[in-house]
Amino acid sequence: MSFGKVFLALLEGFGVTCTIFILTLLFAIPLGLVIAFGSMSKFKPLRYLTRGFVWVIRGTPLMLQIIVVFYVPGLLFKVNFTSRLMAVIISFVINYACYFSEIYRGGIESIPKGQYEAGKVLGMTSSQIFFKIVLMQVVKRIVPPMSNEIITLVKDTSLARVITVVEIIRQAQEIVSIYGILWPLLFTGVFYLVFNGILTLLFGYIEKKLNYYQG
Repeated sequence: MSFGKVFLALLEGFGVTCTIFILTLLFAIPLGLVIAFGSMSKFKPLRYLTRGFVWVIRGTPLMLQIIVVFYVPGLLFKVNFTSRLMAVIISFVINYACYFSEIYRGGIESIPKGQYEAGKVLGMTSSQIFFKIVLMQVVKRIVPPMSNEIITLVKDTSLARVITVVEIIRQAQEIVSIYGILWPLLFTGVFYLVFNGILTLLFGYIEKKLNYYQG
């Protein structure tokens, strides 16, 4: 197999990796906020139910969750996923939304109550207080932990191979097993390093831009 064909095959696998990464962020970031509000709800049944769900998701391996999402609907309800990739994305979205929700909750609850009281004294509504006073301070505080989770997500995409989704590592493994060459594995490592390097620079830039929100 020529270098060009191997490289194109790896790029195809990297495209699947990017698809999982982008779609997971696209849906998990807003869903995490919904879950965070549920876990902070004053309605106790909702709060306990939400926190229990988050506890289960955070306490079990993502690989197991992928297997459950893909196989259980078919076993229990005779409904099978037409796309293995869709099952992977659903699993990732649920998993990362729960992790993001805890980061959101910690950020929101870290804002001193005095700032809310000051906003009320100024005649601001609850929504005005949140969006004009609290939000950017929360964003500044959650950027470092969020960046860690997002970088971890890049590497976790490799778990998709557990249900034979051909992301970049599975693609490299197949090439190595068929053609007996090792350098595709090295290229796979380079892809991940470059991807995570770009994300690290991006989040570093965002943190610097948010430095004036000292809370």
